[in-house]
Amino acid sequence: MNVQIEESWKQHLQVEFDKPYFSQLTGAVRKEYQTGVCYPPGRLIFNAFNLCPFNEVKVVIIGQDPYHEPGQAHGLSFSVQDGVAFPPSLQNIFKEIHDDLGTPIPTTGDLSRWAKQGVLLLNASLTVRAHQANSHSTLGWQTFTDAAIRALATQREHLVYMLWGGFARGKSYMIDKQRNLVLESVHPSPLSANRGGWFGQHQFSRCNEYLKQHNIQPIQW
Repeated sequence: MNVQIEESWKQHLQVEFDKPYFSQLTGAVRKEYQTGVCYPPGRLIFNAFNLCPFNEVKVVIIGQDPYHEPGQAHGLSFSVQDGVAFPPSLQNIFKEIHDDLGTPIPTTGDLSRWAKQGVLLLNASLTVRAHQANSHSTLGWQTFTDAAIRALATQREHLVYMLWGGFARGKSYMIDKQRNLVLESVHPSPLSANRGGWFGQHQFSRCNEYLKQHNIQPIQW
């Protein structure tokens, strides 16, 4: 199957594109987009991969599925399009970065600037039905995105994996903690973060320190 995705990722994931489940997945997603409103726009489904080539990945941040309200999702986990109000989780991410690094709260929630520095903002499901969280979680996306995580875990090293919340932390079994840094915490959603375990973890400075220790350019968060 000829999938329109960044070339280095295409090479590493071609074996997935050729499996029967992926054909079934694309058929199901196509039907969903034809019969109802879904996010992100079709051209942005693989945005996380397109903005962050395989060999340029430094950090992996795993989300569950795209935002499901109009104008928000654009293919990057936790990110919203420019001009869109920050969702509560993103507000807490920016607050923790400010507290950790002293950087000002940005004026845009578009995290493309992170992706272009090597932060893979990967949702486990790459699409969602409007107003219905996790509505595409059973279509087969997780088989594909788990394969992407495994490809990084087996072929790259000295990456930083930020696993926020129980769902993302459930992916840790795929990652060699001897060859990478795994930072786990509660989810930045107010439901979790306000009970403790999100603020004050210094994940962003710890990430950058690890990258510098391995002669990798740190992220300008």
